[in-house]
Amino acid sequence: MHVVKIFLNKYIPFGKRYLAINLFGVVFAKGKLNRATVNHEYIHTLQQREMAFLFFFLWYILEWIFRVIQYRSFHKGYYNISFEREAYRNQNNLHYKQERKRYSWVKYLKKGKSSRQSVPR
Repeated sequence: MHVVKIFLNKYIPFGKRYLAINLFGVVFAKGKLNRATVNHEYIHTLQQREMAFLFFFLWYILEWIFRVIQYRSFHKGYYNISFEREAYRNQNNLHYKQERKRYSWVKYLKKGKSSRQSVPR
């Protein structure tokens, strides 16, 4: 598994539902992360790198707004962002980082059921 810089703290990410957030390839977590979550966050690092970081965050926010309107739910909107769909679908495949093609998140743009697997409610 690739090394991901993880900083444990009790404040970031904000809110009770979220355990970790990846900002510019650095993960802030409220507790110890399992392998699947570390892999999930590494997939986000790959996405951020290929989109020059700032474009990733701009796209992420715009797509989240679109998905919230589309699904009429903040929660469902989040889980249907293409970046999240790719990361959740592949978080348990620890070899995904070697298999993944650049811009793989694009194929998750198509409207469909959320691909999240074993996501805490």
